Amino acid sequence: MTTKTTILAASILLCLYTAAARAETPAAQPDADAASAAAMDDATTLDAVSVVGTGQTRQVQSLGRADLQREAAGTSPLKVMAKLPGVHFQSSDPWGNYEWSSKLSIRGFSQQQLGFTLDGVPLGDMSYGNHNGLHISRAIISENLSGAELSQGSGAIDTASSGNLGGTLRFFSSDPSADYGVRLAQTFGSDATRRSYARVDTGDHNGFSAYLSGAFHTTDKWKGEGPQRNAQFNAKLVYATEDLKLTGYAATSRRRETDYADLSLDSARRLGMDWDNYAGDWQRAIDAAGGIFRGGVNSLDDAYYIARGLRDDDLLYVSADWSASEDLSFAATAYYHRNEGQGHWATPYASSPTVPIAMRTTEYDIERTGITPSLTWQIGNHRLQAGLWLERNAHGVQRNFYNLRRDTAPDGIYFLRDPDARVFRQRFDTDTRQFYVTDHMEFIDGRLAIDAGFKGTRVETDGKNLIGSRAGGKLEAEDNFLPQVGARWQFSEHEEIFGSYSENMAAFRTGVNGPHSTSQAAFNAAVATLEPETSRTIEAGLRTSRDGLEASVALYRVDFENRLLAIARCAGIVGCASSFANVGDVETRGAELTVLWTPIEGLSWYNSLAFNKSEYASDYLDGTTLIPARGKDVVDAPKRLYATELRWSRDGFSAQIGAKYTDKRYLTYLNDSKVGSFWVADAAVSYEWTELSWADAFKLQFNVTNLFDEDYFGSIGTNGFVTSDPNGLNYTLQSGAPRQMFLTAEVKF
Repeated sequence: MTTKTTILAASILLCLYTAAARAETPAAQPDADAASAAAMDDATTLDAVSVVGTGQTRQVQSLGRADLQREAAGTSPLKVMAKLPGVHFQSSDPWGNYEWSSKLSIRGFSQQQLGFTLDGVPLGDMSYGNHNGLHISRAIISENLSGAELSQGSGAIDTASSGNLGGTLRFFSSDPSADYGVRLAQTFGSDATRRSYARVDTGDHNGFSAYLSGAFHTTDKWKGEGPQRNAQFNAKLVYATEDLKLTGYAATSRRRETDYADLSLDSARRLGMDWDNYAGDWQRAIDAAGGIFRGGVNSLDDAYYIARGLRDDDLLYVSADWSASEDLSFAATAYYHRNEGQGHWATPYASSPTVPIAMRTTEYDIERTGITPSLTWQIGNHRLQAGLWLERNAHGVQRNFYNLRRDTAPDGIYFLRDPDARVFRQRFDTDTRQFYVTDHMEFIDGRLAIDAGFKGTRVETDGKNLIGSRAGGKLEAEDNFLPQVGARWQFSEHEEIFGSYSENMAAFRTGVNGPHSTSQAAFNAAVATLEPETSRTIEAGLRTSRDGLEASVALYRVDFENRLLAIARCAGIVGCASSFANVGDVETRGAELTVLWTPIEGLSWYNSLAFNKSEYASDYLDGTTLIPARGKDVVDAPKRLYATELRWSRDGFSAQIGAKYTDKRYLTYLNDSKVGSFWVADAAVSYEWTELSWADAFKLQFNVTNLFDEDYFGSIGTNGFVTSDPNGLNYTLQSGAPRQMFLTAEVKF
């Protein structure tokens, strides 16, 4: 609590100081060579961004507001960015928002090994059992996004992340409009989908502008029974002059999800891809828990009665950007995030007094406070920048059981209180300190650019075991010199080459997926030799940007060392302690190609192709058993990804069709179980009427997801991966959503 008070007090003093300093300092124009993050804040710039990353010293690609808004209303930006090369994203809902199944990987690195921010505020690893942040779908209403930036390999050195081994995703919220306006949108669609969105902009008043917006999204599951509900509110306030910008942002999210059943290859063959949990048939669940199966079911794990995810989040930040002179600028952001979450699982592996099923919960809480100040100084051809990230995070996790009644099915979706049994409870206090220093140099009239710098990271976690037999103890990950260097040479009017090298380290995870999830004895035995994961990335490429054609090709190599592995000892629903150890290295090699062709005004054809080969470089011991993993492909890392999108826009009319190919993916470390390759296509058509007598604009948009109704496995690894599973018995798969249709009507006043 002292840390939070100190940080918030510092932010208030900072804002007062910058305002006072502005009054005493002559007005100065903003630096014309501002960093890319500042440029991303401009909505106009975002709508004209280059998907090939022209001008960057590393592989960087961006999508603007227009790209994000063409998808079905409420779609996660992660799904939109899946068309970029090297990005593999899957979910079992049509929007990519269902967090249990939301899986992202980039160049073979999983979501837990990537970095994510919103307006510079760290979002942690955005995983389902998150210990240090929240998912982007909860941090902001998708309609309020202005753009997103992807760094596939050498993540931006100023990104506030302690886990970005394999790249970063930076999201940006839209600023309030300079004009007063009201925006209303209503979506109807498949499975009783209803989404309402409203936003009011105050317009500019002597430098002050603001907006308040809200969204309510509800839908039925596309298979099985149970509601999906999400309510969000966003507000943003900006005060801007020529040399000062003060920003405040607040977001709330209240998410209630009913889970889809996890499948195995075997259960999908026996029961079909549309198989789901027993919700709506309480007696069948009771019978199955007692070993009475019917309809092709032969296992307790084929289905449970119901499972759910509940997440409440509140996020707040204030920031100041001050141009002290033409050459010197200062920025700082202070933030606060509070989260409460529960995961429910009606498990037949535990009993209540009157029924052989109990409700098992995993319960989370997070309270984070942090600050990210930075200083930028232009000296001749050099733009020097130094920054700091400090965060204090208190995270709690517990496993509880609640008794159920034979005469009452557990269909209500709400937070449970006062458990009947507690299995474990842990608390983790984590202090993060990260700093960076970088120099951006330009020579020969800007044709040659060099970025060089380094960052240092120290993350210390003090884990406490409050109830149960799970581990407590301290873990520290520290490296004060993680270098990054890149260069770009524009050798002709339209072409440039680039190359970069970076080193990164990931802090140890806490909570249900980290080393503290083992027993105390296992933790004590491993802690002396446990090393944080590290990576070294080198990439190089060529870009061209001509009238009607943008293209890039990149080659990369990544050496991933000290891979940490949680080795499951039982089925996911049982929740027994895993073992945790460093199990060697991973070698990744790959190539990426991006082409955007615009033969005539209004018509564009986008293509991206990625080849990635990620292999385990070491065998490892599982207890006393040698696991011959060397040379095997990394799980959930498709070798080939291909995306294509054809778009036509003219006079208010727009139409597009896009498709994504995903190669086969392995489910086991020994590669003896896999899912096949597949194509999925989406389409959209819209028309916008402007300058109406009763409104500024009116737009109708019709979206179809999974246009050809493909049956496929979307997310894999929802219950983790195992060493070997030749018979396909691991329940860790999710079906992709079938064809869905949505119509959105939007009006602007």
